[in-house]
Amino acid sequence: MPGAAPAQAARLILVFAVATTMLAMGLRQSFGLFLAPMTEHHGWTASGFGFAVALQVLLNGLFQPLCGQVADRFGGRIVVMSGAVLYSGGILGMALAPSLPVFTLFAGVVMGVAVSAAGFPVVVASLTRLLPPERRGRAVGLGTAGSSFGQFAVVPLSALMIDGFGWQGALFGMAALALLMLPLSLPLNDRPPARAPDAAPEQTAREALSAAFRSRSFWCLFAGFFVCGLHVSFLTLHLPAFAALCHLPLHAGAGAISLIGLFNIAGSLAAGELVQRWRARELLVAIYSARGVLMAGFLLAPKTVETLFVFSALMGLLWLSTVPPTVALCARNFGTRWLATIFGLVFAGHQAGGFLGAWLGGVILDRTGSYDLMWAVAILGAAFAALVHLPVNDPTRRPAVA
Repeated sequence: MPGAAPAQAARLILVFAVATTMLAMGLRQSFGLFLAPMTEHHGWTASGFGFAVALQVLLNGLFQPLCGQVADRFGGRIVVMSGAVLYSGGILGMALAPSLPVFTLFAGVVMGVAVSAAGFPVVVASLTRLLPPERRGRAVGLGTAGSSFGQFAVVPLSALMIDGFGWQGALFGMAALALLMLPLSLPLNDRPPARAPDAAPEQTAREALSAAFRSRSFWCLFAGFFVCGLHVSFLTLHLPAFAALCHLPLHAGAGAISLIGLFNIAGSLAAGELVQRWRARELLVAIYSARGVLMAGFLLAPKTVETLFVFSALMGLLWLSTVPPTVALCARNFGTRWLATIFGLVFAGHQAGGFLGAWLGGVILDRTGSYDLMWAVAILGAAFAALVHLPVNDPTRRPAVA
C-alpha cells in the first residue's frame, strides 16, 4: 500500500506509529534506573551491568540491518510484532536472572534483537514509505518525538514502579507494557510492491548496498551517528549515577532523563520541520556543534539540581533531533526502496557508538571514581561529528536510482 495515503489513514498510521515508538524507547531508556538497585541486590559491578546494556546496544546495531531487510521485503508490521514478543520475554528474563551471565543473555542478547525489531528505525522507514514525500519529514519528526515522549512518560513510571513494587516488580510491569506494541503495530503494513516508485525496477538489495558502501556520504553518516549513539547511551545509562556522585537527591537522575525525553519532543518536531526547509547536512553540523558546547558548559558549571535540569532540557532539544536529517539524507542519496536496510546500517554505527558509551562510562567510573574523562570523550566526539558531516552530499531531490 505505498503511495500517498488518504489523510485519515495517514493520521491513523501516525498515531499508532508514535505510540509504538513511545513504548519501545521509553522501556529501554528506563534500564539505567535499575543499575543501582540491581547491582546492590546481586553484588554485581557497575561495569558488569553496563556491559550487559552495552551488548544490547551493540547487538541492536548488528541486527538492525537484518530486521530492516525483512521489513523492506515483508513490511514493518510483522517485524515490530515479533520484536514486541521478544521485548516482553527479554524483560521477564532480566527480572528473573539469578546471575550476571544470565542477566547478560536476556538484557544483552534477547533485548538486542528485540529492540532492533521493535525500534524506531523500522517504524520511521515504514512511515517514509507509507506517506507521500511532502509529509515524510514531519512524519519522521513525529515518530522520533513519540519515542521521546515515551522517555518522558515511561521512565518516571518505571521509577514509581521501582519505589512501589521493587525493581523486580517494576520489570514485571514493563514486560506487560511491552505487549501493547502488538496491536499498535497493526497499521504498519508497508509491504512494498514489485516496482518501487523511486528505485529502478532491476535494483536489488545487493546493488543498493553496494552503491551505499561506495558512497563517501554513507560512511560520513555512519561515523556521525556513531557519536550520536555514544552520547545517547552514556547519558541514558550513566547520568543518574553521575547525579548521585554529585550528591544530588535520588529523584534528580530520573528527572533528568525524563526532561531529556520531554524536550526532545520539541527538538524532534522542529528537526522534522527544518529538514523540509533547510539542508539536512548543515542541520546536523549545527546539532553536533551545539551538543559539544552544551556538555563543556555543564562540565564547568556547579552541579546543582537546577543546572542538571537546565542541561537536560537543552540536551533534550538536541537528543534525537539527528534522526530526521539523517533519515532524509539516506532517502535523498539512496532512495526509499531499501531505506530500512540502509538506514539500519547507518543506525548500526549509532549502536556501535552506544556500546562504547555505555561500557566505557562504567569502566571509567570503576577505575577513576568519576566520569570526568568520559565527559571529555563525549565533547571531543561532538566536534568530530560536526566536522565529519561537512562532506555529505545533500541533493535537493531524491535519486531515481540509488
